[in-house]
Amino acid sequence: MSYRLEIGLALLFALALGVVVWAGSRHSRIGELDFRSSTFLTGPRGSKALYDVLSQLGRRTERRRTKLDNVATARARRPAILAVLNPVIPMTDTELEQVVRFVRGGGAVVASGWGGGIAECLGWRIQPEFRADSIAVRAPGGLRLPRAARVLAPLQRDTSGRSELQNPVKLRDEVDAPGICNTLAPFAVDTIVAAVNNRPVILRLRYRGGGTVTLAADPGWFTNRVWRDTDVPVIALALFSPAREHPGLIVWDEYHQGFGEETGPSLTGQTWRWLRQSPTAAPLAARAPRSPWRRPRKRGRCQHRRAAARARIAAPVEPCGSHRQRRCAAVGRQPGTGDAGAAGPRCRSPVT
Repeated sequence: MSYRLEIGLALLFALALGVVVWAGSRHSRIGELDFRSSTFLTGPRGSKALYDVLSQLGRRTERRRTKLDNVATARARRPAILAVLNPVIPMTDTELEQVVRFVRGGGAVVASGWGGGIAECLGWRIQPEFRADSIAVRAPGGLRLPRAARVLAPLQRDTSGRSELQNPVKLRDEVDAPGICNTLAPFAVDTIVAAVNNRPVILRLRYRGGGTVTLAADPGWFTNRVWRDTDVPVIALALFSPAREHPGLIVWDEYHQGFGEETGPSLTGQTWRWLRQSPTAAPLAARAPRSPWRRPRKRGRCQHRRAAARARIAAPVEPCGSHRQRRCAAVGRQPGTGDAGAAGPRCRSPVT
């Protein structure tokens, strides 16, 4: 198979694949079946409405698609509020340690659901763990709030010193939580929204140094459908407003939603990224600017003369032999320089 035909078929295949993926992603209903609370998703269970509303209100927002292993130590673009909306990927001990240090340094965290481990790290759990019947809430100020599918309950940690084999169920959370979680103790706990049985649905933990952590038991309260049909935005906007003494960005954790730097929010983006990085498509991308159907243009007589003149001007000074020295001595110059357009030896004028 010829080189041109091979390149042409590869480019035609890539173009056809891109068109098919674009058409499929345009008319698909995959977003409605995605349960992730991501600000990239526009489905009923997505959370893109939060991102759009806060951006329109002038809040400085940013999607973070990397790990949280430097959220407390990074100087550039340090967040004022870190939003972790019921992620599907759990946080590592290093990330939880960074979150704790971030709160101790005056940062604010808003976590819904289990928060990737943040709720258990701070001594709280969601109840029930599996979705059951919902419960009504006490709506402050006559707001129209939905029923809550879950509530928050204190996490009972066993400090009796018994081994894990004696009580593996009760000590599961204690073993999984890193030791730095026990060093963070709030001085105040404020219940923002409570259920009719007085269990907190949304509460805020305040720590010395100005740090706060807001826990929301029901992750469905921060989805597009709830924001469209209820008055939850009235309460949520206050949770996502940075304090005056700690202004800055509202950073949404998208890495633990499955949207890291190596993956994208759409199938089309992932496909084109694979085409650029795959060993098969990389040589095609390197040769793409040089079209196989374009023949090199022939130079005219004048262009050849100009190119030859430029080459003579830019040519390096060669070492002078005996023959060149005799010819330069005839014209009264030293070897090395001469007329740019002349074909004779390049001579240098004598230094006086």
